[in-house]
Amino acid sequence: MGSVHLMLEELARKYAKRAVELDRKGMVEDAIAYYRRAIEALSKLVSLDPGSPFSSVYLARIRDYERRIQELEKEAVGVSVLGGESSGIEEILLSKRPEVYWEDIADLEEAKNAIKEAIVYPIKRPDLFPLGWPRGILLFGPPGCGKTLLAAAVATEVDAVFLYVDAATIMSKWLGEAEKNVARLFRIGREYASMGKPTIIFIDEVDALFGTYSTEVGGEVRVRNQFLKEMDGLQDKKMRLHLYVIGATNKPWKLDEAFIRRFQKRIYVPLPNTKARLELFIMYTRSLKLSDDVDLERLAELTEGYTASDIRDLCLDVQNRVVREFFESGVSGEPRPIRMDDFLEAIHRRKPSVNRRLVEYYEMWAREFGAS
Repeated sequence: MGSVHLMLEELARKYAKRAVELDRKGMVEDAIAYYRRAIEALSKLVSLDPGSPFSSVYLARIRDYERRIQELEKEAVGVSVLGGESSGIEEILLSKRPEVYWEDIADLEEAKNAIKEAIVYPIKRPDLFPLGWPRGILLFGPPGCGKTLLAAAVATEVDAVFLYVDAATIMSKWLGEAEKNVARLFRIGREYASMGKPTIIFIDEVDALFGTYSTEVGGEVRVRNQFLKEMDGLQDKKMRLHLYVIGATNKPWKLDEAFIRRFQKRIYVPLPNTKARLELFIMYTRSLKLSDDVDLERLAELTEGYTASDIRDLCLDVQNRVVREFFESGVSGEPRPIRMDDFLEAIHRRKPSVNRRLVEYYEMWAREFGAS
């Protein structure tokens, strides 16, 4: 729980959520300040590991928040940019689809197969699906276990247009604009799909849009109703377009039951098992200089309950420990190889980021609502 990476992710999430809340209330200056804090936290995440598959997602969020800041600054001087079609939802289309492949994701074979059945196979052979195919796919489970990577990987597999959405992209303080943004999003998606281009609308932290909250106001209700209308339109069996909505959430129990039904595929993305943890250690240590005494299989056994993100942070910790030791020693040459005791020390200091009781909630929800 004490990792820099997890701390920055949590800060970015908290700042963005607060920014959206202030944005809805029309508190422009405060909203801008929190959007900037979220951008700063995400920028630090990117700088920590620019080669990470998540970096493109973080950069997409940064662009979203920067655009919203520009809009708010114009609104502050009486210029609204949200009403015209010139500010179309094309702005959320990633300029470069995340280059993530199935092999970049350790194990998760059940989740991969469920997604292939729902999206890849119908795109390759639509004639084999006379009854249609699922258009709504929900990925749920603990944070840091690969939900975003799965969505990015299937987009790469089918060469799809990838529309990335979060609450900050959709919500607007102007009455009626948020639901217009939703309609605009689906219209653009249908346009791409009608041209024969598979299209994926990926909604991150979907509970922020589709959850039920005691403090919600009319705007949230209208946005939910617009999404319901649009997703119902996707279920028309006569519509053979390849337009899909993939939602990801760490809090599936917060979802409105009406939306749960619209996601025909509800896929549990669990904590990595021993095999997956071994694959993760192999993946993350591939470019590190390891001592002969490093036993990756033992490390996989010792890290039960760790997320994929936790294991990545462990490897980052031991790398930083050896590099820090090298610079502090003042010697020339190269840092020493990473030893088994470096990993054991990191495991001793760094505990799993997901509480076991929380995992039980996910498993309970999967038993009640799962549909893979």
